[in-house]
Amino acid sequence: MGRIFISAAHGGREVGGIDPGSIAGGTTEAREMILLRDLIVTELRSRSFEVLSVPDDLSAADTINWINVRGRRGDVALEVHADSASSPSVRGASVFHIANNNERKSNGELLLVGLLRRVPQLPNRGVKPDTDSGLGRLAFCRQITIASLLMQVAFLSSPEDRALLQNRRRDFALGIADGLASWSRVIDPNPGTPADPNYPPINININGQNYAEQGILVNGNAYIPIDLVDRLRIDLSKVPNVNRITYRRVVYVKAVELRDFNVAVSWDAATRTVTLRSNLVVCPGQIDRIISNGSTSEVQMQIFLRNNNENALAQFPDIPKLYREEASAEGVNYDIAFCQMCVETGFLRFGGDIKPEQNNFAGLGSIGGATEAASFPSARIGVRAHIQHLKAYASLEPLVNEVVDPRFRFVTRGVATKIDDLSGRWSADLDYGAKITAMVKRLYESAGLF
Repeated sequence: MGRIFISAAHGGREVGGIDPGSIAGGTTEAREMILLRDLIVTELRSRSFEVLSVPDDLSAADTINWINVRGRRGDVALEVHADSASSPSVRGASVFHIANNNERKSNGELLLVGLLRRVPQLPNRGVKPDTDSGLGRLAFCRQITIASLLMQVAFLSSPEDRALLQNRRRDFALGIADGLASWSRVIDPNPGTPADPNYPPINININGQNYAEQGILVNGNAYIPIDLVDRLRIDLSKVPNVNRITYRRVVYVKAVELRDFNVAVSWDAATRTVTLRSNLVVCPGQIDRIISNGSTSEVQMQIFLRNNNENALAQFPDIPKLYREEASAEGVNYDIAFCQMCVETGFLRFGGDIKPEQNNFAGLGSIGGATEAASFPSARIGVRAHIQHLKAYASLEPLVNEVVDPRFRFVTRGVATKIDDLSGRWSADLDYGAKITAMVKRLYESAGLF
């Protein structure tokens, strides 16, 4: 039975003290998670588990390094967070794991079941790959060398969740401790020997062709030889903190890291094969260019919406069609516009201060200092305004249709030609562009475009 590492939020020091994280209801994420973490540590130690509590004054990167320096095979690591949303009605607990790792997904289910058994009033938001997170990757899941999970225990922005967390903190701690205990027991601490850990070999398939050399399976993650990465002309130096391991004098990297280079990665447990599929449909250089061509069909967009919100098309059944038509008319990439809508509305769940009847799919503001966001008479006009605002940022070309975007004339034309250029402009969130890009990649993977 290995040791258990526990981190509260990510700690994270800022000027004047610890980064508070989410703030709601007169409390902070850091405060609530530190209190919860301390109860979990006490409970596990009472059950004779060896627990290491990550110091609270470390940054996210330092937290990962702190664990990696001390971690050894058979150990597990958990980071507890409190989520936040624009709508107070959004509730529940979820667990994130590194993508394409069924073993880690099963571990996450142990954690979530443990918590929900103790606190059944808490909605279950499921166990999800880190590719479903806002940024499309989570460093705590990707960069830690031992088995790791990130748990969102509740929504601090929800009065109901916040009350549960504060009034039944010990039940939260007991449930998470139950899950951690179960997880720790199923990790084999001694596969192979220190000199030869004996990682099991796996097959590699690239664009339908079997690769001559094999990869290895490490902690449930597929690793591929670095030579293969070089042959694909992928420069991993652009991805910070990519873990490399040397096994029997060959250097390997996690296959999932290739997603950042428009390569879809999937795993077939039955044949022990990792499949890499490069982006063959979407033209190179177009995935992040706002003025370019879309690649998905209306049906593919419909399926993507339904998979993420089964009620998404109830009020707006023609939304994929509207985005294709309106964006194509103005030369805007409709995949990008559609995915921005998914980010802004939470897959048409809305919430916050924008209502569905406003037909405002991109958080567009009004003019003249109005407190409410802009409203439009129909879904088509709302989509048209969204497309026009994107074109204002990305192009110097005139509009095809009459202006309906209330703030079109206030935009400095052509200052944001790529998705990342929208960060700090369309939204104050400096990760705004990264969130849209992550959503585009999710859409393309679901549509089989790469």
